[in-house]
Amino acid sequence: MSEIVYLNGSLIPVNQARISPLDYGFLYGFGIFETMRAYDGKVFCLDRHLSRLVSSAETLGLPAITLDIEKAVKDTLVANNLSNARIRITVSAGEGGMGTQAGFPCPTVLVTTTAYQHYSEQTYEKGFRAVISSIRRNSQSPLTRLKSANYLENILAKQEAKAAGVDEAIFLNERDLVAEASMSNVFIVSGGILKTPRVENGILPGVTREIILELAPKLGIETVADDIWLDDFFEAQEAFLTNSLIEVIPLTRVAGKRIGSGKPGPVTRKFRQAYRELVVGYS
Repeated sequence: MSEIVYLNGSLIPVNQARISPLDYGFLYGFGIFETMRAYDGKVFCLDRHLSRLVSSAETLGLPAITLDIEKAVKDTLVANNLSNARIRITVSAGEGGMGTQAGFPCPTVLVTTTAYQHYSEQTYEKGFRAVISSIRRNSQSPLTRLKSANYLENILAKQEAKAAGVDEAIFLNERDLVAEASMSNVFIVSGGILKTPRVENGILPGVTREIILELAPKLGIETVADDIWLDDFFEAQEAFLTNSLIEVIPLTRVAGKRIGSGKPGPVTRKFRQAYRELVVGYS
């Protein structure tokens, strides 16, 4: 974990960081965050993450963020002497009164960093296994499209995965459509077409998801954002998950059933390689 954190304009030792007990992020989960990776000292797609952060803040009616967060991220990396790292930006509504109608004059901005250890090659060859979460995504909730600090459903789903001895949990929405995983976006390959759930079905439009959709035409692969049913998983030739930390990882079993051959497929391998080349070229 960070020895030095950035908090509201200052770099300070983590054991000296103080946030008000009346902060609405603590009291009500009223906040947003972004998680990114740094490769060789450079933060991949920082501009996209910051754009989503600002957009989410506007959606929630948070005060304008006047601090230079891009500089804050880079300074926090340097202060912790980190090159390959996991970075989290957290923005909460800040201190308010003891009622939910209080105003928010000044948001709390926190940046933390920690060294990141990539999954082993064996993990990528084996692929992730997933259960179906008992928790449903509400496609009508505005929170599904935001990386909200109100993250309890995701944590509970991840606990379900851990209890089942697997790596991830898949959310269905209220219509029984596949939405996303607890910490990642979902893709399947069916009939040679790359498919991912529609944003309208209750997903966070991930930055890595966006990059995959941009890479697809360059790889000659047709894509579609569509309704995906659970049976579509079991009939798919391949499946994989994406986020900024794991990048592109095969999904080989869902609810105990094998996906395709039960091994990473050729399309998944193409995207994993293309994403890695993008990262290497960036850094």
